[in-house]
Amino acid sequence: MENLYHILEYNRSFVEEKAFERFQTSKFPDKKMVILSCMDTRLVELLPNALNLKNGDFKLIKNAGAIISHPFGSVMKSILIAIYELYAEEVFVIGHYDCGMNQVNSKKMIAHMKERGISNEVFSTLENSGISLENWLSGFKHVDDSVRNSVHLIKNHPLVPKDIAVHGLLIDPNTGKLDVIINGYKERD
Repeated sequence: MENLYHILEYNRSFVEEKAFERFQTSKFPDKKMVILSCMDTRLVELLPNALNLKNGDFKLIKNAGAIISHPFGSVMKSILIAIYELYAEEVFVIGHYDCGMNQVNSKKMIAHMKERGISNEVFSTLENSGISLENWLSGFKHVDDSVRNSVHLIKNHPLVPKDIAVHGLLIDPNTGKLDVIINGYKERD
């Protein structure tokens, strides 16, 4: 399947028919919030609808497992930009039940990489550079612990102001039901 050609064909008519007009908004989130969530396909439309959010209400950062793997990595940089440049006042870390990241087996993934042609030389170079692929590619055992960890990293980051509420939630990818793991209002005070 060649998705690019289908996308480009559709896009031409989308633009010609001005279908984009219903999505127009500013770059500033109306509800002054940023959400870090998982890239799971079940959440693409479910998450904003379950939270009663529409285009323009929030900034959305997505990655595998809603994980912040480094306090000075791109996810944290995006959160800081949302706070300081786009006036976000609240951060929501929203993980989900049945997340694939708690089933990731880094050894199997490395084996798949080798099957797809990544050479042993590449793995040796990374290991000699101090990069442990097994650790880097690993997931988590419990999604609620992962959410707590991401909230903790944000809340205790030296560049995050203390008045920012940082919430941790879990969403059911089948029903959209939310469970609060950390109420950022209570933790902030």
